[in-house]
Amino acid sequence: MEERIKRWRLILGRQADPRGDIQLTGQGMGMDKVLEALYDAGRKGGLGSSSPNVNRWLGDIRRYFPTPVVQLLQCDALQRLNLERMLLEPELLEAIEPDVELLGVILSLNKAMPDETRATARQVVRRIADQLEKRLDNPMRQAIRGSLDRSVRNRRPRANELNWHATIRANLRHYQKDMKTIIPEKLIGYGRKQAQLKDVILLVDQSGSMAASVVYAGILGCIMASLRALRTTLIAFDTSVVDLSEHLHDPVELLFATQLGGGTDIGKALAYAQPLIRRPNDTIVVLISDLYEGGREADMLKRIREISDSGATLAVLLALNDKGAPSFDKNTAGKLAELGIPAFACTPGQFPGLMAAAIKKEDIGQWMAREGIVAKH
Repeated sequence: MEERIKRWRLILGRQADPRGDIQLTGQGMGMDKVLEALYDAGRKGGLGSSSPNVNRWLGDIRRYFPTPVVQLLQCDALQRLNLERMLLEPELLEAIEPDVELLGVILSLNKAMPDETRATARQVVRRIADQLEKRLDNPMRQAIRGSLDRSVRNRRPRANELNWHATIRANLRHYQKDMKTIIPEKLIGYGRKQAQLKDVILLVDQSGSMAASVVYAGILGCIMASLRALRTTLIAFDTSVVDLSEHLHDPVELLFATQLGGGTDIGKALAYAQPLIRRPNDTIVVLISDLYEGGREADMLKRIREISDSGATLAVLLALNDKGAPSFDKNTAGKLAELGIPAFACTPGQFPGLMAAAIKKEDIGQWMAREGIVAKH
């Protein structure tokens, strides 16, 4: 009971116990001090403007709290205390616990960073990118390779091309009880891998609200670009359009080539993408945007309809992150639904399954139903 009261005292702050009846000692006092510096900043002066104070606070929160809480406190410090400046100083940047939200802030400040800070920032971005690649690489490769294997199935495979599971299932009725074996009547194989069986075009909205989606799209795009069976194109857009495909060999180079912030012209991005759709039946277009269109909505909807009618697979993601329900333009999402094109939020963990379904030409709505994803409109 006493521990619970102390925990509530830490949550509510000093003002909840003006007489000091609840005694905090040791680690509790340290936790209270760093929380007060952040959440009672207006009343107590906060962290002040000096780099040593901020650096000390960053070290203290890492001493008292687990990593997920540290990341949350850092994000709150950036928002509540306007501490973007701490990302412009190398010694402070080195003390920060890296996470995706922080990466988005770093990228948005990229152009304002002095050269010595940009070098440190690249190291932080590399650490985050490596963590995300480690988490997402294997699921993406397995999902895509599995779907491509099935798409090139053949009935006269060589020994090293045999799909043993499919062959056994297809020949179970030929099981010889006395020999305790199956004599296959037909063989099923994967066939030889071919280069660039599918074209993938990622259209990524880089307006300020889409920072985390830009990060995840960049990492996942780099993974897909490393698979020879896919020809991957990544296009970032705001009111202008930039093809970043040349950077898909290195996620850090790609992320630093983005320019977070600014308006949105989805129609212009779609217009750039349309000539790239040379094999519609083998092309997957993924539009990642909150649909707050700054250009002509009629033009955007016309181009979306044209891409869908061409035979290309089109998926519209309102967000690609772990945050859940995003803010988006409900009016535009509703108009997409009328065209039979669902708009939905997708987590990075779900994205490999989405790509596998698209490669196999499955109905995206059916895939969403299996995943428990509801279209937004």
